[in-house]
Amino acid sequence: MTDNKHTGGRAEGRALRIAAPDGLVVVDKPSGHTSHDVVARMRGMARTRKVGHAGTLDPMATGVLLLGIGKATRLLGHLALTEKEYSATIRLGQSTVTDDAEGEVTEAAGAAVLAGAAAGAGEARKAVEAGAAELTGEIRQVPSKVSAIKVDGKRSYKRAREGEEFELAARPVSVPAFGVHEIREAVAEDGTVVSDVGVTVVCSAGTYIRALARDLGARLGTGGHLTALRRDRVGPYTLEAAHTLEQLQEAVDAAGEGVNGLPVLPLAEVAAAAFPRWDVDERQARLLSNGVRLAAPDLSPAVPTAVFGPDGRFLALVEGSEGRAKSLAVFA
Repeated sequence: MTDNKHTGGRAEGRALRIAAPDGLVVVDKPSGHTSHDVVARMRGMARTRKVGHAGTLDPMATGVLLLGIGKATRLLGHLALTEKEYSATIRLGQSTVTDDAEGEVTEAAGAAVLAGAAAGAGEARKAVEAGAAELTGEIRQVPSKVSAIKVDGKRSYKRAREGEEFELAARPVSVPAFGVHEIREAVAEDGTVVSDVGVTVVCSAGTYIRALARDLGARLGTGGHLTALRRDRVGPYTLEAAHTLEQLQEAVDAAGEGVNGLPVLPLAEVAAAAFPRWDVDERQARLLSNGVRLAAPDLSPAVPTAVFGPDGRFLALVEGSEGRAKSLAVFA
């Protein structure tokens, strides 16, 4: 009989795990998990500590969370992931300390007027749509106080939890679309008449959806907070390409000996799809890998370019600088 100590500590019949290849994994984050929780799970499945994410999601939120594995962690900051899309539910009639359902209710003005007590359903929808329209386009937004923004070197949410009195400055954000697709009458646990509004939002990175919920409620005089949030898209990466943690674990468990099994988007494919491409010869590839700035008068100084060697390997991200290729990150 084979003893575990003679098989490197491996249980009998269990496949040897190896590290996942460099690349991206699109995760459908479950509710109740922090983004760090998902990164920790991925480190175990990918068999590497080199795992990072491109933009956090609150524990309450679900949906697209983009993770980089291995060398791809150095690529995340260069990808064009500035536009994001969400599906959300905003409860009008109550305000909370966190601007979402995880915080205590601070005001309960109710939304009887929107629920039809003083206006028809059509007028109520027009009022909500008008409020959303005021928050569409290039706007200035005050983030929630329980956000991760730093105030004098200290996270805003830590100051809020410690009871400090402070104000956050408004910041410019872009909200190309803020659509209302459903309004439902409801009664909250404390008996307050509320309206639950289903919305879709397309926005720039750095936009807080719960702040939109708060501000919509303020404009309508009802107060408001976020009760559900699902990220449908980050840049070009959508829910259709996303995998749940359970699906990812099943793929890893089902992999054979010497195979990791994670559905990783290869680094070269990601770079080829995201950036202009520059194919170099073997000599140029060697020089570039050694840190030499190649002559490249046509390279853009504003848009990164992906460099590929003669064998199709993704070598580096570069940008134009005084007629030469300045390396942003080398992957060879």
